[in-house]
Amino acid sequence: MAIPLTKHYVTPEEYYEFERAAQVRHDYYDGEIYDMSGGTIVHSLICANLGGELRSRLKGSPCFALEANLRLRIMATGLRCYPDASVYCGPLERDPQDSAGGTLTNPTVVFEVLSPSTQSYDRGFKSDNYRTIPSLKTYMFVSQTSPQIDVFYRQDDGSWLSESMEGLDAKVSLPAINIELPLKEIYDRVRFRDTGSFVL
Repeated sequence: MAIPLTKHYVTPEEYYEFERAAQVRHDYYDGEIYDMSGGTIVHSLICANLGGELRSRLKGSPCFALEANLRLRIMATGLRCYPDASVYCGPLERDPQDSAGGTLTNPTVVFEVLSPSTQSYDRGFKSDNYRTIPSLKTYMFVSQTSPQIDVFYRQDDGSWLSESMEGLDAKVSLPAINIELPLKEIYDRVRFRDTGSFVL
């Protein structure tokens, strides 16, 4: 994780008050606040593409997509964070410690667009936290340096199965919300070279 901003223990209520006044987003864990601001043009474009595809494909279903300004509390661990996108199905459950009611706890699917600075945090600590969410059926890591997506599916016995999709012709199947996502749409207008990715 990043270096915490605070030098003393911060209660969840203090964190929420701090966050309501903040100009950028922060994660919270075990009494400490972490700066998670920043991002690339490619990251922003992939997030926008993902949100657009989810909205279009979920229209008329009981599920709907929310973007990165929606805060998530993981009840088992206390982590508060901001997934790049998430899908909720059914009644929303809110964190009782957030008096403003702006923090949810029961996503069905979560999406993270990986950044070099946060990739180890997302794949390690955050992934371990996501697996403790009872409602979560699937979570997905989207690379911004190559057309590759890693998907993690919860099995009936509670274990997790992972699958990697590579190439713009691939499609990601998300049976928990009854849709498929083509990688060519998620990476629309993103171009890849040996030196990295860029926006056309």
